[in-house]
Amino acid sequence: MARRRQAVTIKHVAADAGVSLQTVSRVINNEPNVRPAMQERVQASIDKLGYVPSIAAQRMSGSRSYLILAINDRERTIADWRNRQGSDWVDQMLLGGMLKCAEHGYRMIFELVDTHNDHVERELGAAIAALQPDGVILTPPHSENPLITGFLAKRKIPFARIGSVTSGPGIAMTMDDEGSARRATEHLIALGHGRIGFIAGPKEYDLSNWRIDGWREAMTSTGLSCDALCVRGDFGYDSGVLAANALLDLQDPPTAIIGSNDQMTLAALDAAKARGLHIPGDLSLISFDNTPVVRFTVPELTAVDQPIAATFSKAVELLITNGDALVPHQPVVIEGSLIERSSTAPPSAHGRA
Repeated sequence: MARRRQAVTIKHVAADAGVSLQTVSRVINNEPNVRPAMQERVQASIDKLGYVPSIAAQRMSGSRSYLILAINDRERTIADWRNRQGSDWVDQMLLGGMLKCAEHGYRMIFELVDTHNDHVERELGAAIAALQPDGVILTPPHSENPLITGFLAKRKIPFARIGSVTSGPGIAMTMDDEGSARRATEHLIALGHGRIGFIAGPKEYDLSNWRIDGWREAMTSTGLSCDALCVRGDFGYDSGVLAANALLDLQDPPTAIIGSNDQMTLAALDAAKARGLHIPGDLSLISFDNTPVVRFTVPELTAVDQPIAATFSKAVELLITNGDALVPHQPVVIEGSLIERSSTAPPSAHGRA
């Protein structure tokens, strides 16, 4: 059996470069007061020996852990995974976060935490104690949970709150939900729609209300009525069916519907087809999220593309480079975009209303 190759350690690098362990450590950790010539000398030995610094070694060299912890809602995440319905929220989280962490020599750890108040502090406390992260990224609804934000603030752990605009500790960040909903509505108005229904998300997510605000702003600014045209769901498919049917059962039904996520919009698509409606001839549809599944529907869904990866990338960058030192006074806004596909068109000349 071949002998296992001995791992290259920081001691090998120090011996090859003819410097102390402390000097190698300072170069690895990009610390100040290292002469350029010395930095080049140590880096040359690192490259020659193929040395890759371990997180354990980095952690022992200073106060940083080189870990960023991203936290997502346990119940909803597990439900999405088990249903296998095409949500790529977690994928996009990791894409943006992990790549940005790698640029800075960090690692991203992903954890699920229960939203229930009697569990959250215990679960979060266990994760923090085990990992000792340099920063934490919170997603909705955790980003608006005072138990969580207060816990992190009390322990002086830098954190970013995605989907949050309230004042308080941490870096508030949004994906411009209100603006995205407004632009989606304006797109339909420009096509000639005057009756535009909105399937909103649950109240416990602030972003649900922001999207309603954007839709309502676009409607009222052009003199269009919003009466009875907004129905709430819970981001699940079944709630989308109920909401879509409620809108389509109106005496004066909408000629277009915006769904607050892909699952509810897919439900609206199926509900409309079950009634014999043609998309987009009889009903135009716009979705939020732009997960992969919307490109495989018939017709393909026009969708608001949520900049999840870009938002997580920015959160990581702010936590690593600023931490608590420079918390922006205003929420950091990462704008999404509207991807036009074949589920939107001018309303039928015959009209259903």
